[in-house]
Amino acid sequence: MGEITASGLLFEEIGEAHLAEVLDIYNYYVLNTTVSFHTEPQSLPEMRQSVLSGDPRFKSYAIMQEGEMLGYVLIARHKNKQAYDTSGEISIYLKPGCGGRGLGGHALRFIEERAAELRFHVLVATVCADNEPSRRLFVKHGYEQSALFKEIGSKFGRWLDIVSYQKIIGQLQ
Repeated sequence: MGEITASGLLFEEIGEAHLAEVLDIYNYYVLNTTVSFHTEPQSLPEMRQSVLSGDPRFKSYAIMQEGEMLGYVLIARHKNKQAYDTSGEISIYLKPGCGGRGLGGHALRFIEERAAELRFHVLVATVCADNEPSRRLFVKHGYEQSALFKEIGSKFGRWLDIVSYQKIIGQLQ
């Protein structure tokens, strides 16, 4: 089972039973927004590889409330080189219509706690510069802008910038 937080949300580690709904949530953003830089919908095997890494440090969690999945949050590998092993890339995807309810903040606090337990030192979040709600979320929770890449992607016939935020959560081990 998962962990119920003070907010009444249940964070369950993502398994096979969650994959179809995770795929639906993610593909909504692929097809309708610049939140994802994928331009083609992902398949179930691609999503499985993305959220079920097999590495015990890189975890994905369904955000549940009263049996309904409201979104998911994950820690992924930042870069595939050993010196980066204490850094994690975090992402939060909420089901369409679930924004503006404080879920992102609860998910962020939850994943930061997990990351600290797993001895991560730095968390990084990279978002499309157009994604003001995500940008505000990370700044509100103590993340500092660490990079801006201009016109690094193209989607829906226009150039897109990305912004990276980081937060130091642990000490050198």
